Amino acid sequence: MTDQIKPTASSEEIVATVRDRYGRIAEGSDSCCSPATGCCGSAPAGLSTGLGYAAADLNLLPDGADLGLGCGAPLEHLDLQPGETVVDLGSGAGIDALIAARAVGPEGRVIGIDMTPEMLVKARSNAAAAGADHVDFREGRLEALPIADETVDAITSNCVINLVPDKQKVFSEIARVLKPGGRLAVSDVMLDGELPEVVTRDVMAYVGCVSGAIQRQDYLAMLSAAGLGDVEIAKDVDFLATVADSLPEEISSAMEQLGLSSHDLEGVVRSITYRARKRSES
Repeated sequence: MTDQIKPTASSEEIVATVRDRYGRIAEGSDSCCSPATGCCGSAPAGLSTGLGYAAADLNLLPDGADLGLGCGAPLEHLDLQPGETVVDLGSGAGIDALIAARAVGPEGRVIGIDMTPEMLVKARSNAAAAGADHVDFREGRLEALPIADETVDAITSNCVINLVPDKQKVFSEIARVLKPGGRLAVSDVMLDGELPEVVTRDVMAYVGCVSGAIQRQDYLAMLSAAGLGDVEIAKDVDFLATVADSLPEEISSAMEQLGLSSHDLEGVVRSITYRARKRSES
């Protein structure tokens, strides 16, 4: 795999920083985007539809379920069926879990996993407001999912795996809980090229979904090593261009301090939505 310069903070320090930042977003004491967008309580108008979410789905969500924290719309590529069990990794305020809940129906089940207590409080409140009593939000780390082996039909995640230091462990956990042939649809940030060292070492750029991203070929190799195959790229766009009007504050502040512009990283930081499947023999 490609050698990658690591942030100066330890893995657990990064996890703590990520948890703190998203906890403040959940409580409304921190902005999820740049100060210009003012998207503290909900996503700015048009952001999520621009990522691929259907307006009809968004209109049915409780206020505050969509915080504009994603980098794609992975559920559009998961083909959920009534009665299925689906897991949302890094479920945040509940946007994808609640959309999935309508797709699988009351006979199905949705499990949202998040490590941030404040987000879990917000997500559970949103589920209650939506009347989605078949959605279960659980506190946990993606590297140690609180879910039994081979009990899940499908998994989704939106712009979260890049934030986890041990990505191989995440993919191994995904393979563990999926049934043989189970499906995965994820939007995440990957790299096609090298980041400047000053960015790679910046922990706030990590929290902003940039410096925690790894090279595309390494990411795909990790999926394969975990027993996840049939990978199809559904969407591949420039991440910074996609969020240009709602750039996370960590990214904009870090880039300003480092004397960089989005042009300096053009084409390197990719927002990729992909599908995969657990191999039956894994």
